[in-house]
Amino acid sequence: MALNNTYDARLVQQETALGAGVQILVLALLGTAIGMGPAGWLTGLAFAVATWAVLSRALHRSRLRSFGPANRVTLGRSILVGGVTALVADSFQSPPPLTLLVGLTAVALILDGVDGKVARRTGTSTALGARFDMEVDAFLILVLSVYVSMAHGPWVLLIGGMRYGFVAAARVWPWLNAPLPPSTARKTVAALQGVFLLLAASGLLPHLAEFGVVATALAALVWSFGRDVLWLWRTSRVQEVVETEELVAV
Repeated sequence: MALNNTYDARLVQQETALGAGVQILVLALLGTAIGMGPAGWLTGLAFAVATWAVLSRALHRSRLRSFGPANRVTLGRSILVGGVTALVADSFQSPPPLTLLVGLTAVALILDGVDGKVARRTGTSTALGARFDMEVDAFLILVLSVYVSMAHGPWVLLIGGMRYGFVAAARVWPWLNAPLPPSTARKTVAALQGVFLLLAASGLLPHLAEFGVVATALAALVWSFGRDVLWLWRTSRVQEVVETEELVAV
């Protein structure tokens, strides 16, 4: 039985290595198609290596015996995000083909609704899969924010950086780590960030309309995060009162 466990673990790690290989192949295709410069190549390769390393370590810690179909979908999305990242990095030297940038991003956003459904239908939902999905989403939003900020200013980076700022703040104020209740509004706002940023990046709207779309996305995100932070703060205060009363009673 131990031999089977070892063999399964190796297969899981092989899938992450295969993902890194496919990522490099995608970068090669993009490089051939658009003549991608050093910035795009280096950023894309760094993304591939970082994804492989972090995911491999997470899989080793979780001891999953199977990578699972839902994680394969998320890994495919990650590969697309790696391509978008390379294109955005390359855009600092020359404008990327918008059709290619929009196409890769649109497919990645569409697949965002697929991996969760696959996990539920196949009974393969895991904490690692949910975290993997969330990190891919967050990084795509960050990359799109960087691209859109080149046309509308650094304030757009608040959209991509807000989630990472929240994680950093939670290291200082541990009460931010408390679990949040499920919220359809939170999920909707999160999903709309990618759609709005993609719309702003597509070049289909006048500059003022793009500004309005991005401003709306940021306002909705501030409202969503603000509501959650307020809920967490109130919950932490209630918990402190309960703990104090328990100590007094003892």
